[in-house]
Amino acid sequence: MAKKLNEKTTKTLKERRKLPLATPTDLAAAATRDISAALNQILADVFALYLKTKNFHWHVSGPHFRDYHLLLDEQGDQLFAMTDPLAERIRKIGGTTLRSIGHISRMQRISDNDADYVQPLDMLAELREDNKVLAASLREAHNITDEHRDIASSSLIENWIDETERRTWFLFEASRQGDSTGH
Repeated sequence: MAKKLNEKTTKTLKERRKLPLATPTDLAAAATRDISAALNQILADVFALYLKTKNFHWHVSGPHFRDYHLLLDEQGDQLFAMTDPLAERIRKIGGTTLRSIGHISRMQRISDNDADYVQPLDMLAELREDNKVLAASLREAHNITDEHRDIASSSLIENWIDETERRTWFLFEASRQGDSTGH
């Protein structure tokens, strides 16, 4: 009897492993589809911006090296910290997430910068513009989550917009040229 039950249990487990992901949610299928698509787009952009920020962090040089190096390290950490909550939110509502670097590269809207050398102020300007693009994309995603009454996703996005605007502000201020009085 135990052997038969064990075989039945084993068969059930094998069948379950073949089932598609079907996380229970009270959101409609269309909401899950739309929100997951928007959040995956954000996730691809965040990964791309994270790697670009770290690239510039690793390759910055010049008289403001320490300040820029630390700023970009902090901003890279902020971006990376967004990735897991983003992906887990997609899974919580029944969606599937990005699965590879190739998937990210097909979806990202943030341009890579593979140049051998980039002037430090150009790095800051490029990252500032990329963060502005990310903020606009987050607002678009927020509209979608609001439309589907996904309050939890909207709340996360609101915090990420604030963080993104802060990064944009810091990049702007760090790249300003002082006048003769130092201001």
